[in-house]
Amino acid sequence: MAMHAVRALLGKDLRLFFSDRRAVITAFAMPIAIASFFGLIFRGQSGANGATVSRIGVLMVDLDTSVISRAIVAGVSKDPNLNATVTSLDTARARVRRGAVPVAVVIPAQFGDQAGRAFFRNTDKPVLQMLFDPSHATERAMVSGIMTQHVMESVSREMFGGTRGRTLIDETLGQLDSSGLSPGRRALLRNMLASVRQFNADTDSAGANGGGITMPYTVRDEAVTAGTLRGYNPFAHAFAGMGIQFLLMTAITLGIDVLMERQRGIWKRLRAAPLTRATLLGAKVLSGAVIGTMVLVVSFAFAILVWGVRISGSLAGFAGVLVACALMASAFGLLIAALGKTPSAARGVSIFATLIMVMLGGAWVPTFIFPAWLQQVTLVIPTRWAIDGFDAMTWRGLGFDAALAPIGILLAFTAGFLALALSRFRWEES
Repeated sequence: MAMHAVRALLGKDLRLFFSDRRAVITAFAMPIAIASFFGLIFRGQSGANGATVSRIGVLMVDLDTSVISRAIVAGVSKDPNLNATVTSLDTARARVRRGAVPVAVVIPAQFGDQAGRAFFRNTDKPVLQMLFDPSHATERAMVSGIMTQHVMESVSREMFGGTRGRTLIDETLGQLDSSGLSPGRRALLRNMLASVRQFNADTDSAGANGGGITMPYTVRDEAVTAGTLRGYNPFAHAFAGMGIQFLLMTAITLGIDVLMERQRGIWKRLRAAPLTRATLLGAKVLSGAVIGTMVLVVSFAFAILVWGVRISGSLAGFAGVLVACALMASAFGLLIAALGKTPSAARGVSIFATLIMVMLGGAWVPTFIFPAWLQQVTLVIPTRWAIDGFDAMTWRGLGFDAALAPIGILLAFTAGFLALALSRFRWEES
């Protein structure tokens, strides 16, 4: 008897859901559209497998046009991490102000000579000006670090073999007596500069290229996952986040529908039937979980077919996280119905609670961007575990054991939501 009633109630809820075109579009189409948008943003120029990263746009303004400054601009233009363009100072300032580029580097007049003189002495250092968009402070820091390499390589190359570098060394040697250094340090600097001058002369006689300071190491990147070599796919995270967000939005609709049915007296009439409270509420939770499962399945199916998302980890673990997430969302919807007094009042509060959960859970942006303390706080949010579970089963390629904690915690939240909902559920309008 109970199973027949559950099937009948489940069929009724599914027919009502699919008869509402707006509900279907909200549940299925919108998460696909928004997840695709977020995936494209985070992909940058990496392609589906995340093989490369986006190059930072930077404007170069050379007010010096010396041998050293031209070498710096040439090095920056060839850097694989930067997309450099040479322009004027006014144009650079205007484009950064408009947000067209995040950073502009201004090499001032006499920079090359001043940097060459300061190369062997820690005095009179020239100033390299950085114009940056305040909303792109991270890019400014990255460009600053990259510029250090190219400036040091260009200045040292000229000082150890360049024509202008030799002139600056001779000039510095001639000014040592009036430099204000102590006799001992002056003698050490004179010996060092004389050695550099002799090195340059030997380089010329041998017909070799000049030296210079270069990076003493190279970097080999290796993306580490437990799955295939396809690497990180930002669409996997985007579809997990948006799927969960609209799953919770669907749960809100479920809760509001329950409140409206109570207003109409439907629940009062249902209680007249020979059905237990657990059967009636369990059927409602089951119907919400079935709809939620379909929402996530359709979203990930689209991601797999269109954006190349792969379940690189445990398929059973992925299914477990998916079902546990759908049950948690359905129980959350019933909790809304239990705590809400009217549909209009419950809608506003539940939407706010949902947005907080998806924001702190990492649905919009990955949680590693959060401050360290906030990353720990979000461990009490069920959506954080759901998204981490989907990440583990998709692009991270982890085994079933990595899904156990997310599944267990999501089911614990489900049980908690249900217990609170059952204890507070009102069958009639007060």
